[in-house]
Amino acid sequence: MDEASNRTRVLADELFGLSFADLSAADINQLEILIFDQISVALYGATTDWGTAIRRYAERMTGTGQAQVIASSARTVPAIAALANGAMTHSYELDDTHDESMSHPGSVVIPAAIATGMEYGRSGQDLLAAIVAGYEAIARIGGAANAKDVIETGFHPTGLFCGFGGAIAAARLRGLDVTQTCHAWGHLLSLASGAMQFADEPSGTAVKRMHAGYAAHNAVLAVEMAASGVAAPELALDGRFGFLSLYGENANYDRLSRQPNAPFEIHQISIKPYSCCRLFHSTIDALENITDGFSTNIADIDKIVVRGPHAHADQHMIRRPTSVMAAQYSLPYIVGATLVAGPQAYDAYGEAHHNDNKILELADKVETLHDAEIEAKFPKHMGSGVDIMMADGSVRSQTLLDSVGTPGRPMDKQQVMDKGAGLTASAAPKFDVEAAMRAIEGLKEDASVSTLACLLEGALPEEQTARQA
Repeated sequence: MDEASNRTRVLADELFGLSFADLSAADINQLEILIFDQISVALYGATTDWGTAIRRYAERMTGTGQAQVIASSARTVPAIAALANGAMTHSYELDDTHDESMSHPGSVVIPAAIATGMEYGRSGQDLLAAIVAGYEAIARIGGAANAKDVIETGFHPTGLFCGFGGAIAAARLRGLDVTQTCHAWGHLLSLASGAMQFADEPSGTAVKRMHAGYAAHNAVLAVEMAASGVAAPELALDGRFGFLSLYGENANYDRLSRQPNAPFEIHQISIKPYSCCRLFHSTIDALENITDGFSTNIADIDKIVVRGPHAHADQHMIRRPTSVMAAQYSLPYIVGATLVAGPQAYDAYGEAHHNDNKILELADKVETLHDAEIEAKFPKHMGSGVDIMMADGSVRSQTLLDSVGTPGRPMDKQQVMDKGAGLTASAAPKFDVEAAMRAIEGLKEDASVSTLACLLEGALPEEQTARQA
């Protein structure tokens, strides 16, 4: 095999060579934000019906491993913990996104990495470097595959791409070498999946929550198979029937390589302030701006046109959703719920509001229009244009490329902690956000991954609990 032309191995070798010493203070700060965000989002997700169901499933599998289950004291094998924790993190459309790959890396990489790190007694510095490698893999593979076109063929990027990032993170923490990691990716080639059918039905959509869980589970499973000596193809990404050949659309193999002096992909992550599809966060921000902070009388609105990429019309125009997931994916419903209840009324997507006449009347006034200029910048910029036609004949308009939480308008550490405080106030009242962030910041001092156990359970860190006793 000509290793010089084996892009799979070249990428795996590069990501294995990445060490904690390569991380700057800005990198570490961003990692702390990402880990905190995903843990607080998962604790909130654990309170949903589907989150509770997957947590209870995982609790039945306890007794043979050291990996913590979110919102529980239960410990189990890493693959099961990653399954449950990934699904719970992805359970309410609040987990982070990588826009170019149109995926949710944090809900796969972080659960897979923490579960494996806890099982094998790894250090905080090991964990941080592994997470960076995981995000890098997802961003580059998703970018190389051309995610914008992949999703239009009916595949869901989180289920399809993110397992590769989870696997490189878990492989490093499991102690695999580069060849074994290529075999793990070879196993993942046969496991990768994720269909967009959930976006085409008004109910039965909780499976979308599982896509992150399945990817995290399969990442850890693939690593364990490789560690056990079960061989798999080594050209998982660039082989004749490799991932980019099978799933890529006009694949750009050069995207697998890091550009000289480019920042790590963890800095290209969007954090969600709103609990709906990432594509419409710019719509929400534009709505806020042109309604003077949602103070406009909604009775005076005749029509709302949302301009954007083809994806708006192709996958997001169900006007009468009958599940939470469908509501969070419906452009008309999102606009109606935002104007009626505000952008951070997370419960507005709940089934109790699906027949709210105010929301539905506004939803029926929403139309979508393709905008070639916005499409040209999509998906790196998930922009929207919003035009509101008022009853008096006036028109209010704004085009916005970067919403709050994107790399162009990032949320800082305090803003993410404030988000976490709001999420955990009822979901995990013992979760102290300040103490939680201190515990996460301790990872760079090489604290064990296991020090995160109390945070995953939704309680204060052990040392803080002891101090208050």
